[in-house]
This record gives sequence, C-alpha cells and structure tokens, in this order.
Amino acid sequence: MAIRHNPASIPLLSLDAVAFDSETTGLDTSQARMIQLGAVRIVHGVVDVSQSFQELINPGVPIPADNQVIHGISDANVADAREFRKVVKAFDEWRQDSVLIGYASGFDLAMLKRERELAGLDWTPPRCLDVRFLVNLLAPNLPDFSLDTIASWSNVSIHDRHSALGDSVATADIFVALIPRLRENGIRTLAELERACERFSESSMREAQIGWLDVNEARKSREVLSRIDSFPYRHRLRDLMNSPPLMVDPDISLNAALEKMVDHEVSSLYVNPTDEHGPCGIITERDLLRQFRRKGEAAFELPVKQVAVYPLESLSANAFVYRAIARMQRMHIRHLGVHDHHGAIVGALSARDLLRQRADDAVLLGDDIDAAESAGQMAAVWGNIVLVAKSLVAEEVDARDVAAVISRELCALTRQACRLAEREMSTPPPCPYAMLVLGSGGRGESLLAMDQDNAIVFAEGEAGGAEDEWFAEFAGKVSDMLDAAGVPYCKGNIMASNPEWRLSVKGWKKLVKTWILRKSPEDILNCDIFFDAVGVHGDIKLANKVLDYAFRAGGDSSTFIKLMSINACKNSPPLGLFGRFKLNNGRMDLKMGGIMPLFSTARTLAIKHGIRAQSTPDRFNELRPRMGKMKKTLKNLNEAHRIIFNSILEQQLLDLEAGIPLSNRVAPASLDPATREQLSWALEQVPNVSNLLGDPLSRG
Repeated sequence: MAIRHNPASIPLLSLDAVAFDSETTGLDTSQARMIQLGAVRIVHGVVDVSQSFQELINPGVPIPADNQVIHGISDANVADAREFRKVVKAFDEWRQDSVLIGYASGFDLAMLKRERELAGLDWTPPRCLDVRFLVNLLAPNLPDFSLDTIASWSNVSIHDRHSALGDSVATADIFVALIPRLRENGIRTLAELERACERFSESSMREAQIGWLDVNEARKSREVLSRIDSFPYRHRLRDLMNSPPLMVDPDISLNAALEKMVDHEVSSLYVNPTDEHGPCGIITERDLLRQFRRKGEAAFELPVKQVAVYPLESLSANAFVYRAIARMQRMHIRHLGVHDHHGAIVGALSARDLLRQRADDAVLLGDDIDAAESAGQMAAVWGNIVLVAKSLVAEEVDARDVAAVISRELCALTRQACRLAEREMSTPPPCPYAMLVLGSGGRGESLLAMDQDNAIVFAEGEAGGAEDEWFAEFAGKVSDMLDAAGVPYCKGNIMASNPEWRLSVKGWKKLVKTWILRKSPEDILNCDIFFDAVGVHGDIKLANKVLDYAFRAGGDSSTFIKLMSINACKNSPPLGLFGRFKLNNGRMDLKMGGIMPLFSTARTLAIKHGIRAQSTPDRFNELRPRMGKMKKTLKNLNEAHRIIFNSILEQQLLDLEAGIPLSNRVAPASLDPATREQLSWALEQVPNVSNLLGDPLSRG
C-alpha cells in the first residue's frame, strides 16, 4: 500500500496541497452555479505554477450582468465550455487526495457540493484549510481579513484578481508565506494547525447559517501503512552480513579473481585500496563477464584494479536492514559493503542476502532522506517516518527498536542538512570537521518529541577565528534547515550554532578537562549528553578522537563519576502513596522521573567501566557481567526502561493525531488497566538506580 500523501503528522513545509478557487454566477450557494474552477499545486513549500488547473464551466443558465463586471466572464465565454460533471472529473483526477487550501473556502466547498449533487455525483468532504483562519491565528488585530488585506500583510502580490487561477495562486503564496510564521508559533504539522483552527468553530457555524460548509468537516485521515514487515526495522546489518569480507589485492589478474569467486561460491569480491588512503572497491561476476565478452582470453590477464568499481558503496554495521534495501534499490546495485565506526570494511551484503525483505514504500523512507535536495523534501520524509512508527507499534515492536529507527533517520537528516548547507557556503570547509548528534539521538533513543542536539569538532583553529567563523555560518544553515524540516531548535541551545558546542579538537579536550574538574552536580548538567554523541558527517575520526579522550578522562576521575551518579539519582518517579500516579493536569512526566534516571545511570556506569556501547539497553547488557549480585536489579531496570518507553511512544502517537504538541508527558487515563499496572511497576523500579551507583546521595 502506498503511503498517504498527508498524514496528520506531516510538517506543513512538505504538505501535498492544492490551493483552489471558483467563480460563480452569484453568492447564494442554494441558487448560484459555478462558471470557473482554478487551482495550483504546492510542492515542498513552493508554489509550482507549472502544475495548475483552470477551466471554464458552462452553467446552463445566464450569468448576471453584475457578476460579469466582477470576474469578466460572460455567457459567450462559457458557451462552448464543458459541463461541471466533466470538469470536476478532470479536477479530481488532477488533485487526487491533496489537502485543499482556500480563501473563504467554506463558500467554494458549498458550491462544489451543490454542483456535484446536481450532477448526480457523490460528495465526500475534502480535507481543507482556510487562510483567513491561519492569518487570524497570527495577526488577530488586522482591520479586516479580505484577500487583499491578508495578502498585503503577508507581502504577497495578487495578479489576475477575481480569476479562479489568479486568486488560487495568491492563496497559495499566502499559505507558503505563513508556514515559517506558524512554525515560530509552535505550529508545525497539519494536525497541529487543524487543532489550532478549532477556535474558529463559531465563525464556521455562522457561515454555515448562510449556506457555507464547515472547512473542518473532513479533518480526519487516520490511515497508517498497511501491515509492514517489521524485520528490516528490528535487525541491523551486523546481524546479516558475511564477515570477514572476501578481499583481494588490486593487482591480481581477472583470472585469479574468477578462480577465487568459484572456489568460495560468491558473486563478488571486495578490492583493497590502490593507495594507502584510498577507498575500497568491488568487482562482480558481471564485471568479469563484460570483459571476457569484449576482449576474449586477453581479459584474463587484466589486473583487477582496471575493472573494479571505486569506491565501494557501504553502510555502517549498525545501520538497519531497511537502509541497505533502500540503498541498493535507489542505486541499482546488488552488493553493499559494511563498515565499522572507523570506516573499515568489516562485512559484505548481497541482494541475495536481502531477498526475503520487501523494498516497498515504507522501506524506502530512509534513503529518501539521503536523496533529498531541500528542507521541504526532507520534511516530507518526516511525516512518513511517523507512519512507520505507528505501523511498528501496531505490530507490537519494542518502542526502543522504533526509537532506534527514528534516531537513525534523525542522524541521516542531520547528515543531509550538512551536505546541503555545504553547497550553500561560498567556500569549502577551511579544515576537516565532523558533525555530531548528541543525547537521545546519539544513543539511538529518540522518540517523536525530538529537538536538535548537535555539535561540531573541527581539526584546527581558535574560537572566533577564521575557521570558527566558517563553521558558525555553516552550523546556522544546518540548524535552520533541520528546524524547517521538522526538528525544532534546541530550547537549551545545545547546537553547533552555539559557539560552546563548536570547537576544535584542542578546544574540546580543554573543555572536557574543565568538566572533569568541576565540583558540583549542577556544573555538569549539560556535559553528560556529550557522552552519548555519535559522528554523522565529515571526518568521523575527529569525532572519535574527542570521544575517546572524553571517555578516558571521565572514567579516570572518581569525582566526576560521583557527580554524574548524583545527577542520575536526583529525580524521583511520579508515584505517591500506594503506587498512585502523581498527575499535573491529568499527565505525568515520564522523562524526568522515568527514563532519565535509567539512561543517566547506564551512561555513568558505561563511562566508569570504559564501555562504548551507545544505547541504554546495550549498556545494561554489557554491564551485566560486572554487576555481581545486582544482575537482577539491572534486569528489572532494563525491563522498566522498555515499559516506560512504550508508554511514551503510544501517547505521542495519540497526541500527533490530535494535534497536541509532543512531549514526554503521559495521561494514564489513555492507557488500558494492564498497561497502567505495568507502568506502575516500572516506575517503582526507578529508585533502584542508586543501588547500582553505590547510593551516591548518601555519601558526603
């Protein structure tokens, strides 16, 4: 099943929308007839006038002279026009299920409904937005909300006023101009905008009294992807790859390569670099066959490097299987290398290995980010990631596995924003650098209420110097692009656009030293998320160099570990007497008193014991052999982490559909009794983190 064009969660920037307008014989919707229908498409936040629709309609009745003066359409103009039935059929086929954007669109919807009924056609209310209401959200004190006034306020020029297409283009331009202003006011998705417009229900009711339709009548697509195969979203390439990969030197002959393929029953060989710093390559049986056909026996003596394809396309061993499926399909290749976090090739994958997986619309989401050419295109993928999350939850996939998928795409989104931002810079990077994703994204535990947490490490240069100035401009572009694509700015300003999170290798090492030497838990509140960082773009070796240094320095400082431990233990779960939930406006924060103590404890112990696993479950698993009598406590905390994660994700999916801003606050009333009981048990386990950490709050 194809993905819906416009799920409730889709960012406004990537809304598949059509701005429309009609011209009629009058304003009485019970008597007037439609004489012109026009529309223009909005694609990834851009009005595409090349995709427009406009057609005159023969109403079968005379057009009053007063109306002809307004729109300039006479009886002679429509005499040879098609009837409404044929025009609307063409319009429906062109529009498909795009959201309609209109000005005073209740009138146009009423006219569409009346004309369809007169033509004997069924009527289904389309999903629709009215730009009058959107402007009213942002500027309620305008003197009036005529099309001319709101166009002027939006800095939009109107051409061909009172033609259906001219007014449609003006409406589309207004909507596009409103998107960043709505985003600044916390309205990012279709559902959030529809919810915000509910405050105008009284206005819609008054308009209904004069025959207009309620534009909110059709607010309601609740579809998700039909059941998807969850295997590609739960398993990583390291689970399927053939390791070690079969490597050959670039100077061996094709004859020797052929013998090796036959002996090992493989269809490809990976080829070592031709120089010390070069990439690996690949040679396949198809490459050999082409050479043998062209050159006959002479081809047997050719060196492999003359035929091999460089560079070998590869993905991280930690990438999910769906990434490999999508990459192979997009690039039309049948073999893929698998690399470790240092970039070294450690495994091989072939299309045969992935044959049982389906490269359908859902699976292709990941690679769509890598192919995106604008923030709008990246935003389009974001809404579909939410659909995948909903489908996986419906299949009862562990929310932490869903979070790992979301996190991988957040990293991919950040990486693609870096690529696009580099193109926009007037000069190339002044030195090697790496972009890092921090916090939950780096741990692989981002759910849907994410924001930006990132940092830059560059090879050399001082704060405020030429290198830093370049990366400051670059980081600003990346942050703006991510915000537009659906990942909001970090409220705590933990972003590479902030000079505190944009340093040279030397600067980062100096900062890490200051973290280690601090004397109170409050002094290290922000630095802990750095230990969850992962490099996503650029010279990843630079990122690893700084992270390796931070882990060594942190692990060697008992004072630092103690301060981290105190921070991990300071938040209590939202439980009162007899295990009752403590609520604020019907909800409780499951991050501060739930998952935060758990992931903070896992992080602290990982630093202490030199464990480099990223996710909380992986850290708990690697800690198990070191915990002695605390293994059962560790097991219970890991299970508590799973239960709390599931509760947060299910609430976020409900809130998305309702247009409620996403958070980590859960309403227990929305949970079934069994889930509430599980959640209560999970929260009761949280205080046991102090046992793992040696009860740091009890020591002076």
